[in-house]
Amino acid sequence: MIGVAGCGRMGGPMLDALRDGGTGAIGFDVVDKGADHITTNLMGFAPRIETLFSVVRDADETDALLFNAQNLITTAPNLSCIFICSTLSPRYLQDLRVRVPDQITLIDAPMSGAQVAARDRTLSFMLGGTQADIDAAIPLLALMGKHFHHMGGFGSGMQAKVLNNLLAASHTAMTRLVLDWADTAGLETDRLLALIETSSGQNWLASGFETIEFARHGHASDNSIGILAKDVAAALDAAPEGADLSLPQSVQKAILGLGPRS
Repeated sequence: MIGVAGCGRMGGPMLDALRDGGTGAIGFDVVDKGADHITTNLMGFAPRIETLFSVVRDADETDALLFNAQNLITTAPNLSCIFICSTLSPRYLQDLRVRVPDQITLIDAPMSGAQVAARDRTLSFMLGGTQADIDAAIPLLALMGKHFHHMGGFGSGMQAKVLNNLLAASHTAMTRLVLDWADTAGLETDRLLALIETSSGQNWLASGFETIEFARHGHASDNSIGILAKDVAAALDAAPEGADLSLPQSVQKAILGLGPRS
C-alpha cells in the first residue's frame, strides 16, 4: 500500500494522481480533510503502508512523522521505501539517512511547479538515489509528474532543489518589485508581463503570474511565500564553506517583506 503524509496544497493533488493511476493510495494528515481516503487516525494508516511519500512542511514535521509524534519508523512495520518530497536542508537529509534503518530505501524526490503543476500532474522531480531505485520509482512518479531529473546519489536531488528554489525566490522577489515599480510608473500589469514573456527578463513567476497560486500573496508563515522563505534558509544552510551569503540573504529578506498584491 502507498501512503501520502501531508495532504495539503501539494500532497493532496499528488495523492489524487496516485489514486487515479490505480494505486489505491491512502493519505494521512493531522488536519481532517473531509475525505474518506485521508485519515487523521495514525493506526488506520501506518500498519498498512509499504511505500511512503512524505510531503510535510519542514524538518520538524519530518521528524514528527518519522520519529516522534507519528513515529512511522516504528508504527509502520511494513515500510520499505520512503520518498522525501518536502524541501529540506541537504545537511538535514544526510543526517536522516543515518537515522532511518538501512533496510528502508530512502529517495530524495523534491518537486517543483507549484500547486498548478501538482493538479495538472506535470511536476518536475529532482531525484537522488541509486539508478536501480530511481528506475523502479519512475512509474509511480510518472502518475504525478512529467519531468524527472536524476541528479546523482542520495541527497543530490535535494541539493539541486534548494538551488533551484533559491533562483525561484530571486525571481519572485524581483518580479514583484518590478511590478510594484511599474504600478507607480503607470504601466499596465498585463502589458508588462506580455513584454517580459518575450524579452530578456523572462522568468517562471512572470510567465505563470496568472496561474501560480501564490503569485500575488504576501508573506505569511503558513502560506507558499512562507515556504519559499524556508527553502531559501535550506539553501543557506547548505552553502559552501566561506561562500558570500549577502545576495541570497537579501533575497530572503525581500521574500519575508512581501505584502499582498491585488
